Amino acid sequence: MSPIRTVTVLGTGVLGSQIAYQAAFHGYAVTAYDISDEVLGQAKARFAGLAEAYKHDDVEGARGGTADSALASLTLTSDLAAAVADADLVIEAVPEVLQIKRDLYTKLAALAPAKTIFATNSSTLLPSDLKEYTGRPDRFLALHYANQVWRYNTAEIMGTADTDPAVYDDVVQFAIGSGMVPIELKKEKAGYVLNSLLVPLLNAAAGLWVDGIADPETVDKTWRIATGAPAGPFQIYDVVGLTTAYNIASASPDAKSQKFAARLKNEFIDQGKLGIATGEGFYSYR
Repeated sequence: MSPIRTVTVLGTGVLGSQIAYQAAFHGYAVTAYDISDEVLGQAKARFAGLAEAYKHDDVEGARGGTADSALASLTLTSDLAAAVADADLVIEAVPEVLQIKRDLYTKLAALAPAKTIFATNSSTLLPSDLKEYTGRPDRFLALHYANQVWRYNTAEIMGTADTDPAVYDDVVQFAIGSGMVPIELKKEKAGYVLNSLLVPLLNAAAGLWVDGIADPETVDKTWRIATGAPAGPFQIYDVVGLTTAYNIASASPDAKSQKFAARLKNEFIDQGKLGIATGEGFYSYR
């Protein structure tokens, strides 16, 4: 049985809000933090939407009151010190920008109690890129979720050479307790298991588009028909969020990735089209 009972999630974007709500749904005391009350106002709507999604998808217990009680139990705050004051586990789900994460961990190291375990949900960075900023490398690891966590409930767990095995085991038990399937990595690997498989597909799709070979609809149709997959790569981009896709592509030195990032910014992000979260991305969801 994991000693983790109080959980703080830093970042209430598409995935951060899902991580927080999933833990609350399974009975954990959850605090969700973001940088301003304005952003938290948007998060409230996102959490309410998740409660309805759990009911719609008939997640066990959701229609019996658990979805609503989980929603009511969430604590939202823009005060970082208050957010982590009694946390057993802090899960960081802030933008995929190395310096933003490093600055945040530097603050956390001074604010969180000694008992607190830190976990990054970064999908592209290694925990070793961040551990020296945490002030507790033995209590730090990666805990990576896939989007729509109540459906695709993998929790990839990846430590560093400094991670205490007991801490790793506590996070495995937390994953199980919060309705996830722990995917235990034996050593660090950029992209974990899931993104090591997924990212090459998404990059190939982006290349077909920016090179003018095929439009997103054709790429997606081809993938769905030929493989039986329920979604094509550009549909996946919309689920992940185009801001995340942009941050990852713009950080790459590859010329084609830079071209993809520029098109995302000019044709989508600057127009407020960020994917499913805003109702439009490569496809319209309005």
